[in-house]
Order: sequence, then structure tokens, then C-alpha cells
Amino acid sequence: MSIPVRPGAARPGAARPAASAGPDPLAPLLDLPGVRDAAEAARSGIDRLLAHRLMRNRSAEVSSESALRGARASAALDGVDVPLADLRAGSVDDPVVQGSLRVSVGLGAMVDTWARAPGQVLARLHVLAAADVADRADLGRPGPHAGPRLNGLFQVVTGTSTVPAVLVAGLVHGELAALAPFGTADGVVARAAGRLTTIGRGLDPKAVSVPEVGFAELGVDAYRERLAGYASGGPDGVAAWLVHCCRATELGAREGLAIAEAILRG
Repeated sequence: MSIPVRPGAARPGAARPAASAGPDPLAPLLDLPGVRDAAEAARSGIDRLLAHRLMRNRSAEVSSESALRGARASAALDGVDVPLADLRAGSVDDPVVQGSLRVSVGLGAMVDTWARAPGQVLARLHVLAAADVADRADLGRPGPHAGPRLNGLFQVVTGTSTVPAVLVAGLVHGELAALAPFGTADGVVARAAGRLTTIGRGLDPKAVSVPEVGFAELGVDAYRERLAGYASGGPDGVAAWLVHCCRATELGAREGLAIAEAILRG
């Protein structure tokens, strides 16, 4: 299982430069307390991972293990924590875990489409994540409450920004988790969309970090508290959530390094 990227794809900058001379609507995020430093630390962590010698010709092996560990951690954040060995052995049939696995396997094929047609990708993510927990008629269909806010989110996803990719990913993740557009498997979908953003915007183009593990290491309670703060809409809550996302990304890069070293040891 892996999150493949286009062979030979060069790493673009971790932030997309603005295409026009107009102000960047996301730029004020960098002035929130602690956010700028946290984003720089996250980028440094990913850069260390991408500089590992295994990334020259064996990054697919790291990506494959990253996908497995990310799926497990994402399910754990939704309350279903299973041993990694059981998951690796294929002996786990819990629907939340299986949905998370399907999402991890499918991410690579969605990277390019995400930047152009995020609504289409979100629908597909929900179909994969919720196939065993939602009515068939509801799969891929956001509720009426989600329309206006989703439209705003899609503008962020398809737009350009000078803001670091880790912060854009944090916004995507936070918006989807707070909005819960589908009513089922929204957490798995939100975390996957955040990861698609870091891959597509060049922060982790080889998909070798494991941000979901970072969130799990920081704790389920902290995850829920920071999301609640983000959902409140206040600047302090938004700042705390973005710093949390950056820290999870930094820890996820450390997990990627651990995977790479384990592969080298055989």
C-alpha cells in the first residue's frame, strides 16, 4: 500500500506564490501567536526527512508504510485503536479502520484533481471512508448545511497563497472537521484532505511523513480541544489549532524518519 506520486516529480515550493498583486487573504495567519515559528519548525522537520538517503530511490517503501501507519492513527483519532501488527496482517475488519485504509490507498490518485476539483475529491474520499458506515444514498453527498462554507473552502484549495502549505493544510483539515459536511467519517475525510494539501502543495511530495501519527501522539483529547477552539472562530483558537497542526506535522516527519531507518536496518 502506498501513496504514489508522479515519477520524477520535482518538489515545488511549500507555498504557492500568489498569481496576482492583490493581498493574500491567508497572510494574516502568519501574524497569529506562535504560528510563524511553528510553521518553520514543521517545514524543517519535513526537509530533514526528505534529505534522508533512502528518499533517492526507495521513497515508495517509506510511503507504503506511512500510508499504513497513517490509516491506523486516523482511525484511532476516531476512537478505534488497533494494533499495527493486526492491521499489517489483514486481521482487522472494523468498518472505521477499513474506511481509513481505503482512503490511504486512494490518496495518490487524487493529488492532481484535489487542486482543480476539490468537491469531486471530497465526495470520493467520503465514499471510501464511509462505505461500511453510511447509507449508500448518502455517500459522497454533503448536507445542505455545508454548502456556503464548503464553497469558501474550495476557493482556498484551488487558490494561490504565499502562506506555508502546512497552514493551508491545517485550515482545510480544521474546516472539514468542524463543519462535518457528511455526518459520517468526517474526521477521516478531513485528515485525508489535509494530507492531500501537503502533498499537492509540495511540502511532502513523496508522501513519506505521517501527520496522523503526530496528531495521535499529541493525544485525542488535545486534538478535540484544539478543533473546538478552531470551530469557535476566535483568533486564539485558530492560532492554537494551526500550531497544533504544525507540531503534528513535525512529529509526523519524525515518524517518517523512523520508518526510513527501520527499512535500512532491514
